[in-house]
Amino acid sequence: MAQDKAKDRPDGNAYTSKNPEDDESHQMISSLFLGPHAENYEYFKSNIITILEATRDARLNYFPEDGIGKAVKKAAELLSKHSVPWWSPRYAAHMCMDMSMPSLLGYFMTMLYNPNNVSIEASPLTMVAEIEAGQQIWEMLGYNLNPDVKHVPVGWGHITCGGTVANLESIWAGGYLTVMPFFYSLILTYQHHLARNLKFYPLALRNAVKDFEPLSFIADTFLVETCSGPEKLFKNLSRWELLNLKVPTVLEIPDRLSIEYGISSAFLQNTMKKYGIQSVGLGSLERQYDIDKPIQYMLASTRHYSWPKGGAIAGIGSENIIGIPPDYEARLDLNELDKHLQASLEKQQAVYAVVSIVGSTEEGAVDPLRGVLELRRKYQAQGLSFVVHADAAWGGYFASMIPKDFKPGDPKNAEPPKQTGKNDGFVPDASLRVETQEDIYAMREADSITVDPHKAGYIPYPAGSLCYRDERMRFLITWTSPYISRAGTTESIGIYGVEGSKPGASAMSTWLANRCIGMGTEGYGALLAEVCFTISRLSSHWAAMSTKTSSFICVPLNLLPSERKAMQDPNTTPESYAQAVDIEKQKIRERIFNKSNQEIIDEDADRVTEDKAMVLLRALGSDLNINAFALNFRYSDGTVNDDVEEANYLNRRVVEVLSVDSPEDDPTKIPFFLTSTEFEHELYGECAQHFKKRLGLAQDELSLFVLRNVLMTPFPTEGNFIDKMVNIFQDVVEKEVEVCRKRNETKENHHSFIMQDGSDRVYLVNRSMFYLASRRRQLIASASIDEKSLSTYRDAKKNNPDETFFLSTAQKEDISATILSDGAFEAVITSKSGKTIAQKVQVTSFAAIKDRPLNSKYRDHAYPSGHMPFYLYGTPSSLHIDHMLLLAPNIQLSASNITLSVSPPISSSALKTGCILYLDDIQESAMQPFLPTSHLVGGQGPTSAHNFFFQSGRTFKVSVFGDRYGVSTGGPGLGEVDYAERLATGELVLGKEKGDIWVDSEMVNRDPFKRPSQTAKWREEFALIGKELE
Repeated sequence: MAQDKAKDRPDGNAYTSKNPEDDESHQMISSLFLGPHAENYEYFKSNIITILEATRDARLNYFPEDGIGKAVKKAAELLSKHSVPWWSPRYAAHMCMDMSMPSLLGYFMTMLYNPNNVSIEASPLTMVAEIEAGQQIWEMLGYNLNPDVKHVPVGWGHITCGGTVANLESIWAGGYLTVMPFFYSLILTYQHHLARNLKFYPLALRNAVKDFEPLSFIADTFLVETCSGPEKLFKNLSRWELLNLKVPTVLEIPDRLSIEYGISSAFLQNTMKKYGIQSVGLGSLERQYDIDKPIQYMLASTRHYSWPKGGAIAGIGSENIIGIPPDYEARLDLNELDKHLQASLEKQQAVYAVVSIVGSTEEGAVDPLRGVLELRRKYQAQGLSFVVHADAAWGGYFASMIPKDFKPGDPKNAEPPKQTGKNDGFVPDASLRVETQEDIYAMREADSITVDPHKAGYIPYPAGSLCYRDERMRFLITWTSPYISRAGTTESIGIYGVEGSKPGASAMSTWLANRCIGMGTEGYGALLAEVCFTISRLSSHWAAMSTKTSSFICVPLNLLPSERKAMQDPNTTPESYAQAVDIEKQKIRERIFNKSNQEIIDEDADRVTEDKAMVLLRALGSDLNINAFALNFRYSDGTVNDDVEEANYLNRRVVEVLSVDSPEDDPTKIPFFLTSTEFEHELYGECAQHFKKRLGLAQDELSLFVLRNVLMTPFPTEGNFIDKMVNIFQDVVEKEVEVCRKRNETKENHHSFIMQDGSDRVYLVNRSMFYLASRRRQLIASASIDEKSLSTYRDAKKNNPDETFFLSTAQKEDISATILSDGAFEAVITSKSGKTIAQKVQVTSFAAIKDRPLNSKYRDHAYPSGHMPFYLYGTPSSLHIDHMLLLAPNIQLSASNITLSVSPPISSSALKTGCILYLDDIQESAMQPFLPTSHLVGGQGPTSAHNFFFQSGRTFKVSVFGDRYGVSTGGPGLGEVDYAERLATGELVLGKEKGDIWVDSEMVNRDPFKRPSQTAKWREEFALIGKELE
């Protein structure tokens, strides 16, 4: 069926294969999807018709006289028109791909009945489907399914609406585990801030075991194994020991109380009403036990946003979701985690859980879970225990690639898979890297795991899941009294977890897809193996597409094998490092670029394993199927740009072309889709700094804008399809590099200066622009102009006191090469209203007072706090100020003819070179970023007109300092002063005329090359859609 029309299609995908039977694995995978060109349309349609007919018959047979409603066709047409074609192999942006046909059919057939999986009464069939789907997933992850297996707990899992809810549930459950040995009774007294309140439950329980209290009869005999090993009487456990009981120890307590003492859940519930935190209050227990350190979660700072969100919702507080710095490839840094855990042990600050991310959503990184588990064992021996949770929302289904007979440490794990296939549509399988395989295999030791079937399971939204290594953990988050030690019972899922009502269609979709495709190496494993090969081929281009003669540099986040090896060699020099990388890049170009899949396999036949192209391919890119990479550019002379902001600009422009960000963008006209992310300095730290270094950029604190591609397509890389996409990408990049060069290469331009009158000279303030090299400077100068022009200017100013006047170069000039060098040029004087005041103005003796570069590397990292800094210059009889531009975006505020009343007076020599003046009663950081100029001074906003602080006649308290830096010194830190060296304090009054004041928050921040924004048109488009639906 998939091959019926192959002869009518162009080369470039598996469906063009001349001998499909030669690659049975790929043909099986192809049959699971509708296909990029709807190759399996007839088969899919026949199944949909079967479902619809069955639904029709069911409805007709139930009181047939009632009839059936009508369908709406228009909405489907509009979705077809406006949707992004994520089913195409050209789509390599977000985690979206063609959904499998079994999942679509499962969802479609079930949604017609709309079952609610909150209870078995509302969803008798789909409730079973959810239980079965949970079993499918947790078995794939390595959890035990057989209750007869001794010393290994039976797992459990269920479907959620997504990974965010699953992670929240794990926080909830983890909170119970850490602090609530007697969770069964407490679940009935749940309050809003569950996790925060329940962490104090063991302390409340201690009170119930005291003499003459209801549980005092167990006090002298009830022994509990402590985290570090020895058994102790529960009544003698310290606060620290109660907070660090191991997970199995906690989960055994309810059974032990029932078996050893015959204690019922009802008795515990009634007892704890007196001692629980809900009765005595959080503050009472904190004071009683001197608790002043909040319990924390720890995970890589690259974590998904659901974690701080979950911490806030659960009441733990987002500040207590502690981010651990990542390594150079965005994985959790075990050394940094070790330091944090050691600090927690020393401070006696409990840890809820350490989360290992198995497939980060931005980089596809798999954290070293084996190392996390080893650290837990290390710290448990010292008295600190915590839950280990695997956030495998993205990477969970990749466990299907792990063979059933997999053994960690086995040398055969490093061997590439055996390949079968001899045709044009052949797609090889790729294995995961050895380290990744072993960390995914280690998930079976994690206490809980988040997995999203609606990601790498190719299942419709919403379908997340949460699995527990020990099924008893689900009782931590139930809303009814649980049964003790009840395994394998079909029961209402709705009592567990965060959600109430949820669609049974998601459970049925997940179960049917899992059942039809298969959860092992021949099912999802085969599908994802082809995906891994495809992403590796694309990774090879990000690694080696740019050369020393290219106009741009492309660098992947993940290191090349030669880079990893060189970094581990203490004898590596910069020269040997560069040489090894160049050799490997050339090897990639020769062995992978412009090669068919079959050619790569055939040429590998005579190579030893470590020299095979397939081995090199899998060593490239991320741990899974997400690539993070970034671009930089070269100037026309070959010099590499070192400005992070300008590299970010290039990357932004590229992704704007290769994505949909406006209703005017036609998805069908975008030939290749990418997306982006941002490496914030606060979160990525040394990882971002090292990435910048490899890009040739300054290691500053600016965030790095990074391109990102996700490939979920199982369809092939034949017919030079990858090469075609890469060529499209390269063409886009080269065009955008030209824009970046125009923006950044200093060239002649027309320059405009705000004029400020002096006694015998004029002062000129350049109208700066952050985003244009020719005007990317804050320049304040004094100059002489011919007497006639000066007289004309002063007359115009006298007659038009509300006007601001500008002196502009008569022709394009290079400020550095001509104006500052020669000190003379011809100019024109105009008014703000656009009237020409004087032409052929002769400017001479042009001398800079301040000439400070505004490139990003020279800017501060935060706006001034507690004041607003200005440059003060002129003469004692003619004083002027100009706001210091220390960070972008910003505002240009200039004032001439100010009145300064300070003690002691500022000397003429200090004014000649320029001072720094603080407006002491203006908090700049609280005002940035400013609204557009029209809102500030044009009467269009609440802060406009008389409300804006910087206007004629206003008075300010000021402090004046000397400027310790040279005329053309770059920042950061130009506005920092030593108050011990303050020159004077007093008051400043702005000039009385409106023309003495200049305010601009627009031109200074304008990007002359920015594409016009169309965001506002989204609502207009929705209005049109609404009309079409009428």
